[in-house]
Amino acid sequence: MPSAGCRGSEVPDQEDELLLIGDDWAEDHHDVEVQDETGRKLAVAKLPEGVEGIAKLHELVAKHGGGDLDPAEVVVGIETDRGSWVQALVASGYQVYAINPRQVARFKERYGTSGAKSDKGDAHALADMVRIDRDQLRPVAGDSDQAQAVKVVARAHQTLIWERTRTFQRLRTTLREYFPAALSAYADLELTSTDALELLIKAPTPTAGAKLTRTQITAVLARHRRHHRDAKANTIQTCGCR
Repeated sequence: MPSAGCRGSEVPDQEDELLLIGDDWAEDHHDVEVQDETGRKLAVAKLPEGVEGIAKLHELVAKHGGGDLDPAEVVVGIETDRGSWVQALVASGYQVYAINPRQVARFKERYGTSGAKSDKGDAHALADMVRIDRDQLRPVAGDSDQAQAVKVVARAHQTLIWERTRTFQRLRTTLREYFPAALSAYADLELTSTDALELLIKAPTPTAGAKLTRTQITAVLARHRRHHRDAKANTIQTCGCR
């Protein structure tokens, strides 16, 4: 764990409800940018193709969309109208707009740049386009037989990801108020990891945390195959539970 690691992560800002997402896709990944309705950049990420990437996208939406966000308030711009990724977005209830790459190139000229291809630049332009020009764009229809077939599964997957993300946000907020040392201690493990949760179960209060022994901590880290266990155990015992 880095020597400056005695700190917790910040809870994302959740004031705005409408989310605009630019999704620049490639064969094996998606570069995305998340904006609010004022154009403020909330997040950028490189997501893997497939279920893992969709799950991470749902997590971003849950983190930045607030507790009462409706899926229809999430607007996605992407340079294709086909594939399982697009079907999953539509089935999740997001507004999805298929944008021609030439439209993106022309739009980028507004920035006064050369218009050259850039994954992050294209994701930014796509987010701007669905925020500013979506009345001129074509929404992707979601009523095909194939789209309907995946709708129930996609919605269930999205709901589980949103609920998990919001639950951990509430846990982080509670710990910040009641047991802030735990956020510092487990920052290197990530609060959502199974070993951090096991240590919290073993020591859910500051008093119990102060009694955790190096042996107990190391045993948990070993059970979850953590590398550099001695250093991590020392950080947890020194930084977090006193």
